[in-house]
Amino acid sequence: MTGIIDEKGFRLNVGIIIAGQDGRVFWGRRVGNRDAWQFPQGGMMPGETPEETLFRELEEEVGLRREHVEIVASTEGWLTYRLPRRFLRRPRNRPHCIGQRQKWFLLRLTAEEEAIDLFASESPEFKAWRWVNYWYPIRKVVHFKRGVYARALRELAPALKGERGEQDRKPISPGDNPNA
Repeated sequence: MTGIIDEKGFRLNVGIIIAGQDGRVFWGRRVGNRDAWQFPQGGMMPGETPEETLFRELEEEVGLRREHVEIVASTEGWLTYRLPRRFLRRPRNRPHCIGQRQKWFLLRLTAEEEAIDLFASESPEFKAWRWVNYWYPIRKVVHFKRGVYARALRELAPALKGERGEQDRKPISPGDNPNA
């Protein structure tokens, strides 16, 4: 089954930010020869809602089910990025994809972190993961995704900060140490 490509050539997709109890976020290393790290994400299938895609991709990519997380917030609209020319493919008999149009979700992990299972799927997408500071991914993700990551993290940060309440925890701000 192939994903949905809109009339402008963007593949409809969801981006997933999983926050732990301390506000740090899941950062996954992609399978393959490159040292590529990113948030989980995945394309929508015909007939799926963004939330249905979220839970399908969450289970496929990190082994988490609906009962392991709670949705804290999602982006108001869709965020887009273009693929660099060298990544563009022109498949026969299918629409040409020029980038991704993404709906982003911020989740709170409610289960123990042992529930994360990168090898739950027959085709794992990540080979390793770690918790990183909330703002760390902006500087570390592949260059053509940086703008989307920055917009998603900025828009969703107030929801995480508000969800954390007045607890005795360090506030989330862009100046935080990225290695924390």
